[in-house]
Amino acid sequence: MARIRIQSIAGSYDVLCARGNLARVAQLTTRLGDSTGTYFLSSPHVWDLWGKKSSAVFGGLRNKGAILFDDSETAKRLGTVEQIARKLIQAGADRHATLIAVGGGVVGDVGGFVAASYLRGVRLVHVPTTLVAQVDSSIGGKTGVNLPEGKNLIGAFYPPKLVVADPDLLRTLPHRELRSGLYEVVKYGIIADGILFEYLERHMPALLRRDPKALSWVIERSVRIKARIVSKDEREGGLRQILNFGHTLGHALEAATGYRRFVHGEAIGWGMVAATLLGVAENQIRERDALRIIRLVMSVGPVPPVAGIHARELRRIISGDKKSRGGRVLWVLPAGIGKVKWGKEVPWPIVARAIAELPSIAMRARR
Repeated sequence: MARIRIQSIAGSYDVLCARGNLARVAQLTTRLGDSTGTYFLSSPHVWDLWGKKSSAVFGGLRNKGAILFDDSETAKRLGTVEQIARKLIQAGADRHATLIAVGGGVVGDVGGFVAASYLRGVRLVHVPTTLVAQVDSSIGGKTGVNLPEGKNLIGAFYPPKLVVADPDLLRTLPHRELRSGLYEVVKYGIIADGILFEYLERHMPALLRRDPKALSWVIERSVRIKARIVSKDEREGGLRQILNFGHTLGHALEAATGYRRFVHGEAIGWGMVAATLLGVAENQIRERDALRIIRLVMSVGPVPPVAGIHARELRRIISGDKKSRGGRVLWVLPAGIGKVKWGKEVPWPIVARAIAELPSIAMRARR
C-alpha cells in the first residue's frame, strides 16, 4: 500500500492508495483515535454502489449511519451545508464525531466544509470514489461551495485526518466522469512531471480502457505531485497556484453555463488549451511543446462545445474569481513540458483571441 504523507499546519495526514482499501476503512479510521460516532456523508447513487460496503465494515462500531445529499454541481451551495448540519444535530453529533465523506469532488468539497464549520470543526476522513477526487480534490484541504457568481467562493482550508483511495472504486464510474479525472492527471504532467506527461502520451488508450495497472500508476504519481506542492504551500500563497493551471477559464466556463454543460474536467481541459495558447502568445513556451500539450489534452476524448459562451461574460466571471488579485487576473502559463509560470498577467484582447480559437482547435482534433 502506498502511504503518502501530507504536511499541514493543522496536523499532517496520510493518503493511502491501494486496491482493496475500501475493506480497510474501519480499521484505518479507528487508528485515528476515539470518536463518539461515525457519520457517513454521501449521495444516494454512490451510497448504493459503495457506501453500504464501506459502512458495513464498521459493524456496530459507533456507526451512526449515512446522511445523503445531491452531489450535482448545482446542489453545491450553502443550503446543502445547512441541511447536512441540521441532520447532524438531530443525530446527536458532537465535537468528537467523525465524518466520512464517501463520493466524488462535490461530496468531498461539501462534506469538508461541513466538517470545517460544524461545531467549529470535527474530524474528517475522505473516501474518494471518482478519479478526480482520488488524485486532486480530496487532497490539500480545500473545501467549499458555489455562489451564483462563481465556483468555490465560500469555503475554508480544512485538511482531513485521512484519505483512503481505492482504484477499484473506479470500476463503476461513468466513462465521462473517468475522462473528467484524466484531465486533472494530464494537468499534473504539464505543470510538474515530464515523465508522467510522456507516460500519458503512450498509455492514454490503456487508461481509457481502465487498465488497473495504468490507473494505479497514474493515481499514485499524481497524489505524490500534489502532496509535494501542498506540503510546501498549503494556503496557496505561492507554489500551490500552479495547481490552478486551466482552472481560471475552466471555472468561468462552468459558471457561465450554469454548471450544466460541462463536467469539471471537461471545462478544465478547455482551460488548459486556452492557457497553452496564451503561453504561446506571451512567448512562454515553444510551439512544438504547446502542440504536444494540446494533443494530449484532446486525446482524453470529446468535450462539449464552447460555442455560444460570450467572452465578455467570461471576463466578468474571471474578474470576480477568488484567484484574482485586486481585480487583476493572474494566469498560470506553461513554460515547457513539466513546468509552468504563475502570476502572469495577460491583456484581455489576447485572452479573448485565445477563447475565439477554441472551436477550431476542437474541430481539428476531431479530424
